[in-house]
Amino acid sequence: MSTLVQTIKNISKTFDRFTERGAGLKMYFYQLEPAEAILNSIFNNLGLTIVIIISRQAGKDEMIVNLICYLLNLFAHREIGIVIANPTYKPQTINMIDRLENRLKSNILTRAFWKKRSDFMRRIGQATASFLSADKEANVVSAVASKGLFINEAQDVLPSKYDKDFKPMVASTNATRVIMGTEWTNNTLLAREEDLAIELQKKDGIRRLFKYNADDVRKVNKAYGAFVDNEVRTLGRQHPLIKTQYFCERIDAVAGMFNARRLALLQGDQVAQEEAQPGHIYAFLVDVAGMDEAMLELEGLGNLGRDKTTLSIVDIDLSSLDILQAPIYRNVKRMDWHGQNHVNVFGALSALADRWNPQYILIDATGVGEGLWAMSEKKYPTRTIGIKFTQQTKSEIGYGYLGIIEAGRFRDCCQTEEVREQYTNCTSEILIGPAKTMRWGVKDGTRGKDGQLIHDDYILADALTAELDKLEWFVQSETHIIQPEQDILAEMDYAY
Repeated sequence: MSTLVQTIKNISKTFDRFTERGAGLKMYFYQLEPAEAILNSIFNNLGLTIVIIISRQAGKDEMIVNLICYLLNLFAHREIGIVIANPTYKPQTINMIDRLENRLKSNILTRAFWKKRSDFMRRIGQATASFLSADKEANVVSAVASKGLFINEAQDVLPSKYDKDFKPMVASTNATRVIMGTEWTNNTLLAREEDLAIELQKKDGIRRLFKYNADDVRKVNKAYGAFVDNEVRTLGRQHPLIKTQYFCERIDAVAGMFNARRLALLQGDQVAQEEAQPGHIYAFLVDVAGMDEAMLELEGLGNLGRDKTTLSIVDIDLSSLDILQAPIYRNVKRMDWHGQNHVNVFGALSALADRWNPQYILIDATGVGEGLWAMSEKKYPTRTIGIKFTQQTKSEIGYGYLGIIEAGRFRDCCQTEEVREQYTNCTSEILIGPAKTMRWGVKDGTRGKDGQLIHDDYILADALTAELDKLEWFVQSETHIIQPEQDILAEMDYAY
């Protein structure tokens, strides 16, 4: 046997050799362990469902594309099919195809042999990998996964889509299924398959679940650990995205948005302010009554028929910039207008603005709120910021506001019983899908102990702090001119 042939056989013998010696990529332990389990199931025709949960951006997709590359090379002499599904075609499926191509080009055993069969198929010899979208509208029923079916980001794939369209692809050979992703809620495909894997492991002792959180990853990647630590400082350890994406902990699909711990974090640390304090920086946050339901046409946005325009005056404390790299916000005064037209409301807001001199005025500019926003923008053009509520923007504001609360950067110094009642009754619902949409608010028809309807207008005004937090904040300092000890140009020779 020639030296070249022997070298090729040695490189092809195991997955870790294939990646390290063939492409110069060394896999971490949390990539090799699930890869070996997948290969064992494939080689021994076990037909297992392997569940892989790895914290965000830790190398899950890198492991998968290298494994696909390895399988295509290994089975090039046989007519086999591998199917890889992502929640969307653009950008997720396209990105994974590009990643696979890069690995096929960089590995010395595959660079000269792989081919592009179509936009979504890549092949070595007779072995084919097909990349499909798991979007609920995608037509994928003709594909066959005779050697393996990989469902990526399974937390964003509808269980019904997997059961109806993808799972039957392995029927003819009982091929291995791989369910991968990052934790989300209890009602996702990933959660269902994770629970099933745990039960099956107990029965036969075969490991099916491979779960690695940020603490596992930081053992071999200190830079990753430092990044996660900074995210925790910014958003708080209990923020939904921190819990799920980095520490692999599920959250409830439907829950109270402001639990006792978060309500405690909201407590003020000083008295309310009736007038502006010299040297302080303020912002006005305005939620406008009577959002146009016909324009929004959204379900679950909360109590759309609110009957108050509410104002939260926020004192912006920049002393925390050195440590937290972000301000602390104190809600020091609330006001509301019940049943008044927006011309009168704007007159009152203008009088307040002239007294408090806010640096920014953030206004709900959705539907009928456009009128109040337009009046404010005309009088205060450099200070007024309009916020258009959609399902997605409200979700982003909700996540952002929770991050500020979790980091201890929002303190309510003028809380009333009505405000507490709104926060206590505010719920959130997490939707399945790549957008990670959170619908939140006080549900229509919610009533308090006195039988009166509970709204969420104060909360929405407070939550605009999330938009305020997107602005660039810095502490101004006095300008100093440094005089040079000598004129360095005086000693230079000039040639003309």
